[in-house]
Amino acid sequence: MSSPYDVIILGAGAAGLMCAATAGQRGRRVLLVEHADRAGKKILISGGGRCNFTNIGAGPAQFHSANPHFAKSALSRYTPQDFLALVEKHKIAWHEKTLGQLFCDGSSRQIVHMLMEECAKGSVRIALGEPVRDVSHADALFTVTHGDQVSTAPSLVIATGGPSIPKMGATGFAYDLARKFGLKIVEPRPALVPLTLGGDEALFRELSGVATEVIAKANKTQFREAALFTHKGMSGPAILQISSYWRHGQPVGIDFLPSLASGWATAAKRARPRTHFHTLLGELLPDRLAETLAKKLGLWGELANMPDRKLEEAERRLGDWQFHPNGTEGFAKAEVTAGGISTAELSSQTMEAKKVPGLYAIGEAVDVTGWLGGYNFQWAWASGWAAGQAL
Repeated sequence: MSSPYDVIILGAGAAGLMCAATAGQRGRRVLLVEHADRAGKKILISGGGRCNFTNIGAGPAQFHSANPHFAKSALSRYTPQDFLALVEKHKIAWHEKTLGQLFCDGSSRQIVHMLMEECAKGSVRIALGEPVRDVSHADALFTVTHGDQVSTAPSLVIATGGPSIPKMGATGFAYDLARKFGLKIVEPRPALVPLTLGGDEALFRELSGVATEVIAKANKTQFREAALFTHKGMSGPAILQISSYWRHGQPVGIDFLPSLASGWATAAKRARPRTHFHTLLGELLPDRLAETLAKKLGLWGELANMPDRKLEEAERRLGDWQFHPNGTEGFAKAEVTAGGISTAELSSQTMEAKKVPGLYAIGEAVDVTGWLGGYNFQWAWASGWAAGQAL
């Protein structure tokens, strides 16, 4: 039984809900299809259940893609202030945490409820618990078999995200569908993900649970936030951020003492020659980490007995400690997916496929990945809004 719609949107996540609400309120007849039994499942678990729904400073500089310019149009036309206005219109209380991150005072459920209400205003039909079984395209119409239904529309939006957090039902469906229509894919990989250590660096796993503020560096990019040692390797905001820029075989540099100027160790030797090196480090870092680093540096004993050149070398290493991750914890622990549907295939204004009129791709399915801290939600809102305006 066919149903006449103007647009069928696949995926009721952040981008799909925003796109559906925007198009529906513009008078488009919208069908939103979701294989899960409820909408916005990733929204619900985000931000520890409070949804880090945007970042007040979000702009193109905090996103990476094979084409760093692609995100500029959508991000400039639908800003964090625009989404915040929507949040406030629905009387959702919010607060700002560090680095511009905005969270609900209450629950992530408020954001999902808000988006569902916005969809209702646009008379969007939402089909939950209906897996997509087939998609075809002929005579300028897309035909979607979902659940036991068959629906058609001249426009189709891919908003099914990437394969990160598969326990939430995430898959690579978006890429399979894009390939079916001849769109290129930038190889997907886990992003905002913990890194794993092996070999000589396995001893750092014994520090599981120890956290400290660092600067993490990879490929000329760096982040100053907390790093956390785990039983598999390294995590924490600084590591999750740098993981998006790290590639297999490359080192990650860690500055364990980002607030100290050079010469701190030799200055301490002059002022407190009887102090042990690991004791000095313990005043600057968690004790267990200080002892491990002192042993790895081979500096155990009083500062007075250590040549200046050895202390200077220790300063240098502690300012750029080279870790060699052997991998990541994979899509299971990745907050988002880097890579995806190539931006070269899409219009940055409308998110429509250049080669397939009527086909659109938005959100995490596209090769645009933001930093940790609300940026990926802002891309979902902006790209969903851009497509919703064009449909």
